[in-house]
Amino acid sequence: MNENVTGTTHTLVVEAGKAGQRVDLFIGEALGLSRAKLKRLFDSGAVKVDGRAAKKGLLVAVGQRITVVVPEERREVMPEPEAPLSVLHTDEVLVFVDKPAGKPSHPLQPGETGTVANALVARYPECAEASEDEREGGLCHRLDIETSGVMVAARTREAWTAVREAFGGREVDKRYWALVTGPLADDGEIDLPLRHHPRHPDRVEPALDGGEGARDAHSEFRVLERAGEYSLVEVRISTGVLHQVRAHLAAVGAPIVGDTLYGGREEPGLGRFFLHAKALGITHPVTKKQVRVESPLPPELLAVLERHALPIRPSP
Repeated sequence: MNENVTGTTHTLVVEAGKAGQRVDLFIGEALGLSRAKLKRLFDSGAVKVDGRAAKKGLLVAVGQRITVVVPEERREVMPEPEAPLSVLHTDEVLVFVDKPAGKPSHPLQPGETGTVANALVARYPECAEASEDEREGGLCHRLDIETSGVMVAARTREAWTAVREAFGGREVDKRYWALVTGPLADDGEIDLPLRHHPRHPDRVEPALDGGEGARDAHSEFRVLERAGEYSLVEVRISTGVLHQVRAHLAAVGAPIVGDTLYGGREEPGLGRFFLHAKALGITHPVTKKQVRVESPLPPELLAVLERHALPIRPSP
């Protein structure tokens, strides 16, 4: 690592309850760092265990001293005026946008483009100042890259703080539509903690014992339509754990079509998994009235439903 790089040095000591954990997961949980940032830190030699450069697969032991130098980064998001942006609803403090599949929510690296946030700040420059990290472009939450649907961004810091608190307090009505295969009841609840998979950090797994790294995750589902082995399902989540809808449906034997990471059936010609953030309902941070914004299913998902003879009916 370049010794002239400026940044913040963090020192961590491994306690008994963390022994045997992968060092990258240990650091990620302790410092709240993304997988992409962790990879850059290990690649640059910024992580040392007991004074020696460490690889991310190392298993930590009790008493080990870990130092991490996190370099300073440019935090601004680059506006992209030519990038498409579908606005579903806007007012003086909020912007609801329709995220397409294949587009990240916001940049993870300085100078990164091609995200919803890049397009958002080009139209609403004030969004860059609304979120604590300018790269978030005022977005109050995230969606997986392959998930499409409605997202909300704030145009003021006050609105961003209020909406973020609502997400954290389980006060946001988040509804997803998913196409699944497998036996599934007409409706039900899934109350199953989730945690990062110890050997596959790009996915989560059920944490039945509720032990280390487990996060509460609660989902409610109801089947909208059925055709043969396929079911179109609406899922309402009150928590916001990574891959929650995908992991929960897979855990009850009904994985999402196209979601091969969680055992979903491949769908020829789709090129993504069938998960869409259909509706978002929040208490408006200024008027205190309920605001509900819906996103129509994109053409590629409508085509899948048509192939499997699943009709679309208005949601109640």
